[in-house]
Amino acid sequence: MEHRETRDTQEEQGVTGSVPLTRGLSTKLLFLTVLFVMIAEVLIFIPSVANFGLQWMTQRLGNAAAVSVLLMAGDHQALSPPVRDEILMATGVKAIAVRDEDVSRILVITDMPPVVDVHVDLDTISPVEAIRQTFSTLFFGGDRVMRIFGAVGDSGKVFEILIPDSGLREAMLIYARNVALLSLIISLFTAMLVFYAINRIMIRPIRDMTRSMLAFAGAPNDPRRVIVPEPRGDEIGVAERELARMQSALQKTLGEQQRLADLGLAVSKINHDMRNMLASAQLMSDRLTQIEDPAVKTLTPRLLRTLDRAVTYSEGVLTYGRTQEAPPNRRRLHLHQLVEEVRSVLPLDGGSIEFINAVDADLEVNADAEQLFRALANLCRNAAQAMAADEETGVIHRLTVDAATDGDGTRITVTDTGPGLPQKARENLFAPFRGSAKSGGTGLGLAIARELVRAHGGELELLESHGGHTVFSITLPETKAGH
Repeated sequence: MEHRETRDTQEEQGVTGSVPLTRGLSTKLLFLTVLFVMIAEVLIFIPSVANFGLQWMTQRLGNAAAVSVLLMAGDHQALSPPVRDEILMATGVKAIAVRDEDVSRILVITDMPPVVDVHVDLDTISPVEAIRQTFSTLFFGGDRVMRIFGAVGDSGKVFEILIPDSGLREAMLIYARNVALLSLIISLFTAMLVFYAINRIMIRPIRDMTRSMLAFAGAPNDPRRVIVPEPRGDEIGVAERELARMQSALQKTLGEQQRLADLGLAVSKINHDMRNMLASAQLMSDRLTQIEDPAVKTLTPRLLRTLDRAVTYSEGVLTYGRTQEAPPNRRRLHLHQLVEEVRSVLPLDGGSIEFINAVDADLEVNADAEQLFRALANLCRNAAQAMAADEETGVIHRLTVDAATDGDGTRITVTDTGPGLPQKARENLFAPFRGSAKSGGTGLGLAIARELVRAHGGELELLESHGGHTVFSITLPETKAGH
């Protein structure tokens, strides 16, 4: 019922792109069905007419044989001309003869024709020869004389008749006309049955899928345009279910893209206002630099870097929605110091989350400082927020960043003791808007981090995640500086 209502709605809305009736599958199917059935009937018609011709000749020879037996039982030479004519008229022949042990006798004859046009041996004639002979009579006969001979029944005698082919031709024409009319009726009836069955089983569902695709193309964001598959287990049912699944997935993707576009617009507005606020912050920072307090001199550069990175993060979200990240500008970096900068911007919940920088102080990596900072900050911020939301008492909340090098590159691990990622987040880990572990999150953090790491030729992976232990790994290949 719902499928029918959806179809009616699409028709009321005037879906464009419909196929004209003369070029539709239904019309082609009807014509092809009639054509193929007619071809089959023709293949049956040809041997059928040939068989009718053989039966006609066999019947005439049998009638003549029956008359011959009666004549041989009496004195056939004593027949008067009127009786002889009556016999020949009753059998429809010009002459009747019998051959017994190489001795031939003419039993009855009228006027002997000057020439015999066709000789037919019913005992040895092949199917192909019968077809050829029959259609030769049908198309070119009417004024020829045929000699038909052969054995009749179990008798050892061979009977022969001379007969005009006009009767055979007339009988075959009538038979061919009847068979042709019957074949045409059968062809049309069979075509209608086949057409109805195939149209019901295949053409109509295909037409519905075509209309659904056209309607969906007109308004892909309308959930009512998604096809409702019928409960059938054949290939059409599979196609309808796959089409419905594809349309639903496409609608979801379009919705995510719309959200991403809206997010980019929102961030662009935020950036516009943030530039005004940064201008004020820069004026205040200039005054702060004139204060001789050591604590102020220490905090002021960090404050400025934090503000700059806040702008960068907002622009990064906008950049993710519009273009690709800029290629990394690789430099030799002290990874331990970079992790410390990450620590300074993390929400560590007032010290309730322990942060451990386990990176060797002498370890160097070849990477873009800003992009690697953003990737690590996204991972660490996600971990800190997950542990901050964990309200279970007595649980140790610890975030550890470690790194190790080998001949191929550097592997950085971010480990937390949070509650672990839910199953849905693990299934859509790096998918924007689907991979968020917390309600209301966008899931952009991991997607951006993975893009930044891959720009370095590396890979971001989730090594394990369960209650109390989640480990992410960043693998950076060893590359010469400047490459």
